[in-house]
Amino acid sequence: MNLDLVTIVVPDYDEAIRFFVDVLGFELVEDSPSLTTDGRAKRWVVVRPPSGGTGLLLAKADGEAQEAAVGNQTGGRVGFFLRVDDFDATFQRLTAYGAEIAGEPRHEEYGTVVVFRDLAGNRWDLLGPRP
Repeated sequence: MNLDLVTIVVPDYDEAIRFFVDVLGFELVEDSPSLTTDGRAKRWVVVRPPSGGTGLLLAKADGEAQEAAVGNQTGGRVGFFLRVDDFDATFQRLTAYGAEIAGEPRHEEYGTVVVFRDLAGNRWDLLGPRP
């Protein structure tokens, strides 16, 4: 058994793809047209880390309730944890993009860590390799 996808509600498909692919280094594995249950057009957009594992379904907010959830899917807590092989390179791409970074990177027994917000405002831990 494995967790295949986690949905992140985003304000715009293309902006989200650019963030997750160009800034965080995910791979775009699917971008297909789809329909809502009432027949309106939408897209099925999935990105995954290059190593595989759990992917993200990038879902454009549809309606007031979903728009209100953008950036607050975990109630303001860090809800996503991204472990990378090259912390410094990923951190540099985040800062060049203008992502909101909470504080300075810290060195912990489990690796270098810093909190950042994705393009929608969700809080993530960026984690470097374990020592």
